[in-house]
Amino acid sequence: MASPQTLLSDVFGFDAFRPGQEDVVEAVVEGHNVLAIMPTGGGKSLCFQIPALLREGVTLVVSPLIALMRDQVRGLQAAGVAAGALTSGHTQEETDSVFQALAAGQLKLLYLAPERLASTSMQAALKRYNIALIAVDEAHCVSQWGHDFRPDYLRIGELRRTLNVPVAAFTATADRDTQQEIIERLFAGSQPQVFLRGFDRPNIHLAFTAKDSPRRQILDFVAPRKGQSGIVYCGTRAKTQALSAALNEAGHRACYYHGGMEAEDRRIVEGRFANEDGLIVVATVAFGMGVDKPDIRWVAHADLPKSIESYYQEIGRAGRDGGPAETLTLYGPEDIRLRRAQIDEGLAPVERRAADHGRLNALLGLAEALICRRQTLLAYFDETTQPCGHCDLCDAPPDRFEATGDEGELVQVTGGALGTLTTGATGSFLMSGAGGLEWSTSTANTRTFKVTFEQDGSVEAFSQVPADLTVSRIGNELTVIHSFNTWPKSVTYFGFDNTNNQYKLRYPTGNYQVLLDGVNPTTTFKIQLISS
Repeated sequence: MASPQTLLSDVFGFDAFRPGQEDVVEAVVEGHNVLAIMPTGGGKSLCFQIPALLREGVTLVVSPLIALMRDQVRGLQAAGVAAGALTSGHTQEETDSVFQALAAGQLKLLYLAPERLASTSMQAALKRYNIALIAVDEAHCVSQWGHDFRPDYLRIGELRRTLNVPVAAFTATADRDTQQEIIERLFAGSQPQVFLRGFDRPNIHLAFTAKDSPRRQILDFVAPRKGQSGIVYCGTRAKTQALSAALNEAGHRACYYHGGMEAEDRRIVEGRFANEDGLIVVATVAFGMGVDKPDIRWVAHADLPKSIESYYQEIGRAGRDGGPAETLTLYGPEDIRLRRAQIDEGLAPVERRAADHGRLNALLGLAEALICRRQTLLAYFDETTQPCGHCDLCDAPPDRFEATGDEGELVQVTGGALGTLTTGATGSFLMSGAGGLEWSTSTANTRTFKVTFEQDGSVEAFSQVPADLTVSRIGNELTVIHSFNTWPKSVTYFGFDNTNNQYKLRYPTGNYQVLLDGVNPTTTFKIQLISS
């Protein structure tokens, strides 16, 4: 029998395993139940393809990604591996050919779209063939609380019990709760061997910035990267088409992609992106999961993603070859309102909506971070690291004022440091910069702050106020009361910094809009801790 190393070289053309791959391959070959959490680009597919060639019988691969299945089957067949797929995108002739090969015992890997599991005839058919292993790609799709839930994934556990075979589940995106749900639903609560390779992608530069003419900001970001392959994610279908046109007008090669397009048109874009160098795809989230292009050099978000998991997965499509890659995420108050509304107006149960708000809060905490973004991102996945030196906050650390927070202490902040006021689109002023008051605390409690503007002017209420804040105004004074009844990992406007054990009061651009009539853009304001 050939060894995993021999197959890696002779069939797949690689000289050595990537970190973590060999241990996973060995466990799957030995027939153990496995949950492998590996970063995008970590080589998850090889971890079930090589065992499939070393084990008796057929390996069934369940994947939600028709385009990826098509590409992997094509690549395996080109390498001499007997592989086939059953998806809605195949013709009846192609489907008949796959069943014939199964009946003749000629297939080693069978890729199956999850919706096919809803058919009782398909489940009956699978019992007739020598299925020896179920490999589940994008296993986080089984989580009803996750960002990519696919109801048909819930049938995999039942299929596993019916066939009585081991399961190898793979994902790049699973926090602790999602990992537990995967175990419960795919492995019936029986603990599999868990391989956690970590979530860090050190070759990717992370950056966020507040929206200020977002089309111009995207064009400015893309301009010095002309000729590089990239993805721009947008929140609406209309915006993908408008921004794609703007990029083409600026001399780039760009096309758009969204779920409202005809299937054939989407396949054309997928094929172009896979085979053309320097193409930009401007897309909704309908594009990208399973994109197998190693040299994507950058990913930009023209609108805020819906959760921190979505953000992590989408930026992870850049730099899969290990080379340097860059990201830029734009965000503004309209994004936050839209994402909140999408959650609140959805049909999910109350508990699910609360979890979705928490995931959005975590992303907003990342957007408004005061310390290394990679530290903040990895902390969400329960990982710790030193400042990365490879994000916008490490490149240019924000100005910060730290106070002990003694009751009655007056903190004066002058424009240009924490309290710069810049002209907004409507002639109002927006507080910008990483302004804030930080204080150490060890218990949940309530604190009250007063923000006083030193110049005359009509100070209006905040344009957006989180549910746990009370804001009142008298003249030029704003009083802010925040009740710390819980210890959130991060919330929209107030966050808990695990590294320094501090709560933070922040005034990010756009999130708090203060209308000030006729004041100087560098006016002074004061922050005073009133009570604790």
